Amino acid sequence: MLRSRAMSLRGRTFVQASRAMGAGEFHVLATQLLPNLVATIIVFTTISIPGKIGAEAALSFLGVGVTPPTPSWGRTIGSAVTWVSTDPWYLLFPGAALFLVTLAFNLFGDGLRDAIDPRTGEAR
Repeated sequence: MLRSRAMSLRGRTFVQASRAMGAGEFHVLATQLLPNLVATIIVFTTISIPGKIGAEAALSFLGVGVTPPTPSWGRTIGSAVTWVSTDPWYLLFPGAALFLVTLAFNLFGDGLRDAIDPRTGEAR
């Protein structure tokens, strides 16, 4: 995603004008491309975090995640499955916490994308 955005910016007139004026590759990268790529980097990072959290929880649930002294929601959910018939709260709290954290990151990433990228936001 970032590469395609950089390649599309590379062909824009302000980058070509900068090169025509004698700017080197590093100058074009630092002054023309990076300022236009910062929003894409930030938004892509905040939107990809929930997938990484869910993958870690799934691997820990299966028993191949982080080692046992390190806390993990997946391992907590996996151990709570055996207690669900006795007390479902053991399963509800870590599951709800995992859901709320991933939802919060998704909403934060969407809101940040709408705030930073003027093409996807509504006219105000």
